[in-house]
Amino acid sequence: MTSATQQPARVLVLGANGQLARNTTRVLLQQSNAQLTLYLRRASRLENPDPSRVRVVEGDVLDTTALRSAMQGQDLVYANLAGDMARQARSIVDAMHETGVKRLIFISSMGIYGEVPGEAYRSVLNPYRDSAAVIEASDLDYTILRPGWFDQTPLSTTRSHTRVNHSAGTIFR
Repeated sequence: MTSATQQPARVLVLGANGQLARNTTRVLLQQSNAQLTLYLRRASRLENPDPSRVRVVEGDVLDTTALRSAMQGQDLVYANLAGDMARQARSIVDAMHETGVKRLIFISSMGIYGEVPGEAYRSVLNPYRDSAAVIEASDLDYTILRPGWFDQTPLSTTRSHTRVNHSAGTIFR
């Protein structure tokens, strides 16, 4: 994430108790020198994996005061959320503008652009589609990750959408 001569990246992980967020946290701690802020609604559900590099903050993404406070001084926001995702995306984008943070990685879902042949998930994808639209309308430097559905098979496909390109890749679970 950063070279040995640079300051460690400061990463705010929203929805830090989610499955992908927990795995992302583990990988960042193992493969980078990033300083992490893990943000979740009930902090008691998550044990701090490395108090020297991790700060756990209790808060709701829709609580703009708490979100702005946690976002201060961060280099990157990683969001792995569920619920009223369009409203959460607006809250994140607004807080990022107010704090000057520019880089966002947002977990969404495969299929939000109708790119899965033969599949029509309709309303189940609307929250993901709506949140992506909010982010795409912003001036942020963003990546929208669109993982495939999680099941017990060994591999899944993920797609990402950034302001500059579309790409596809395979991830292991």
